[in-house]
Amino acid sequence: MIRVVLADDQDLVRGAFAQLVNSAADMEVVGEAATGAEVVDVASASHPDVIVMDIRMPDRDGIEATRLICADAVLAATRVLMLTTFETEENIVRALRAGASGFLAKSARPAQLLDAIRTVASGEALLSPGATRSLIARVVNMPDSSLVVTGRVAELTAREREVLVLIAAGLSNDELAGHLVLSPLTIKSHIGRILAKLGARDRAQLVMAAYESGLTRPGDRR
Repeated sequence: MIRVVLADDQDLVRGAFAQLVNSAADMEVVGEAATGAEVVDVASASHPDVIVMDIRMPDRDGIEATRLICADAVLAATRVLMLTTFETEENIVRALRAGASGFLAKSARPAQLLDAIRTVASGEALLSPGATRSLIARVVNMPDSSLVVTGRVAELTAREREVLVLIAAGLSNDELAGHLVLSPLTIKSHIGRILAKLGARDRAQLVMAAYESGLTRPGDRR
């Protein structure tokens, strides 16, 4: 069961999200918060798998709340899915730098939100297509700005670099296994070593690392 916390300053929005999440057989709402300060406390008390986090909230915005949550070692297993109407380059970069694992527009359909929660809970990165385009453009245009992880890509083996490029291209574990003709267990082992070598929290940060390091670029086809 995926344990979910909902953070949004609008009661009606939280209520609708709660009804949707609780309607899914594989997830449940374990907490709600109306402010950025409150969600940090709720997360500490409930240890959710995923926090669906609005960006604009009183007291402390969702990005700063995400930064505090992701910096807490006790909440290392908690993933944050940013859900907002403000899909801008600045918000995307700030959210991912803070440690968010996914970024989805509030205009997404209900089924997309549930799928996004499952994706983030499984350790995959989730960026909507618009966010991905904006993010890549931002990274490439800011080569001197270290966004998430820094210069240890050279420590990766040739196979690990290949896996990292494919992760940045959006392949899932199963797709990686099929593409490289390896077992899913071997793929998980590769990803675990890449995360450890780069000091990255999750796959969202690996995507950032691939573009930030120049290992892959917009327009690449693998």
